[in-house]
This record gives sequence, C-alpha cells and structure tokens, in this order.
Amino acid sequence: MSDTPKFEVIDRRKMKAEEEQDTPRQAEQKPAEPEPSAAAASTGASAGPRLVVNEGRHDAAGSSAPSVVEDAAQEVDLPPAPTAEESSQQKAAYDASAERLEDLIRAQNPGVGKQPPVSFEHLVQQFYVSAMIQMGAGTQEGQRPRVDILGARTTIDLLAILAEKTRGNLTEAEDRMLQSVLFEVRMAFLELTSMISMQGVQPPPPPPAGKR
Repeated sequence: MSDTPKFEVIDRRKMKAEEEQDTPRQAEQKPAEPEPSAAAASTGASAGPRLVVNEGRHDAAGSSAPSVVEDAAQEVDLPPAPTAEESSQQKAAYDASAERLEDLIRAQNPGVGKQPPVSFEHLVQQFYVSAMIQMGAGTQEGQRPRVDILGARTTIDLLAILAEKTRGNLTEAEDRMLQSVLFEVRMAFLELTSMISMQGVQPPPPPPAGKR
C-alpha cells in the first residue's frame, strides 16, 4: 500500500451544511493531546540554545519528500475558482465584519484609534519577527533560548520566495526594506548555525583534579 497522503479539498460554498453536521462527531473522535513534558518544564537555565526539531519538517527534508509532495499534488481535485461576483461579495462582507470588530474594540477602549490598513511592510515585518523568534530572539533573561532552526530556515526561504515573486512590482522603498530584512535574517541564521556547529565539536571538559 502506498504511503502517499491523500488530500481532499472541500468547496466551503457548497459543503457548509455538511461541515456543521460533522463538527460534533469530529470533536468526539479527536484524541487528547499529550501534555508537555514535566521534565522539560523543570529544566533550569543553561548555556547555549536548545534546539527544537519539528518531526514533520525533519521527515519533509528526506530524499523521498519531493516525489511524495508531487504525487499528492497531482491527486488533489480542486473546486472551481470563485467567480468575480462571489469574490466581490465576500470581500465586502469581510470589510464590514472587520469594521464592526474595530467599532467594538474602540467602544471598550476609547483611547484606541482606527487601525491603519495592512501594508506590504506589515507582511515583511511578520516574517522578520517570526524568523528571529524561531532563532531564539526575545528569550527572557535567565532562560535558555529555544531555537527552531528548521522553522527559521523555512521562514527565511519564504521571505526569499516573496522577494523573487515580487521582483519588479515593488516601490524602491519596499524593495530596499525587503532586501535589508532578508540580509539581516540570513546573517543571524549564519551566526547561529556557526555557533551550533562550534558547540557540537567542543571537547569534553577536563576531569576534576585527582581523578585523572
């Protein structure tokens, strides 16, 4: 039997009723998630970052991953794209819902002004913050950094794809910001991986005096 995962794309415009009926059954069948390890929570601060390897990403990095992804993509039966009228109606409903949400927030917090529209700069900043946190930035003093090095690499690669796909379609300021952020996160990645490599080849500490 093939291990290739099967994907099913549901057209939510047509299957909304079925999803609502399936929700109770899915909630009953959902297995309980394991609790975090108590040993990990009780670990004291120590020198050096703690690497966190996501098993899914590790498996995806295997030599057979590309063929599995390609085979799965070929089996996906995509629903028809929404029409221009459907997209326009959905966009209008989304904007109205977002405006009502802002009205509620301002009603409870009169000092909060109207939120500025999301821009390309916000998108780049989101990738930047994610990459830096995955590389241990923002760790509280006295705690060991928790590093997701594979996640950071993925985020940086996504920034590179963004730069490639938007080439020639950005203002000079947007392109300069994107290139600067991409350079900075790549430099941080190089410094971190260099430090990890150096820690990996350090010799063991010498034995205490009198036990040689």
